[in-house]
Amino acid sequence: MTLYFDPLTILGEESRTAFRGRWEDRNRLDVPGPFYGGGTDTCWTGRLHAPRHVLYGGPHLTEYVYRQPRTPTETARLAEAAAEDPFQGYGCDGDARWTPATVREWWHDRGHVTRYLSGMRSEWEAMDAARSQGLAAAARDFAAYLAGDLAQDLRVYLYWLEERRSPGPDDRLPEL
Repeated sequence: MTLYFDPLTILGEESRTAFRGRWEDRNRLDVPGPFYGGGTDTCWTGRLHAPRHVLYGGPHLTEYVYRQPRTPTETARLAEAAAEDPFQGYGCDGDARWTPATVREWWHDRGHVTRYLSGMRSEWEAMDAARSQGLAAAARDFAAYLAGDLAQDLRVYLYWLEERRSPGPDDRLPEL
């Protein structure tokens, strides 16, 4: 079993065309990894396809990736979310953009994400009543992930960035 799943290896050429987001437009709430939201729409479509991976946030409630896919099915769902974005604002070149230093910087500054999630809680609960999007539950999921398994996932991702292979059971993971 590998610790790091590389979702880009299963993304077909047709799926890749939906990922035209620009790194410079990336939402700072995006979790480090190959996928991110960069200049996405505000039509609330991402969660319809990838509810365990996409949330809305930032000044214009654009879509961002809060959990990177770990299986082919999850990757396909995120690709569907990207394909449905009328602005084609999702990106899939994060592996070429993130560095160990920028991943560690994101992790060090993760308090802005926690504060954002906490500050939006009541607004999302109200939105859920009107739109049934499950935003409040997704925000709780993201907060739990941020406080739990994300640190280990990022350490595995750091290894991937440094070695371009999944760590084995005997490999030492880098520190955050």
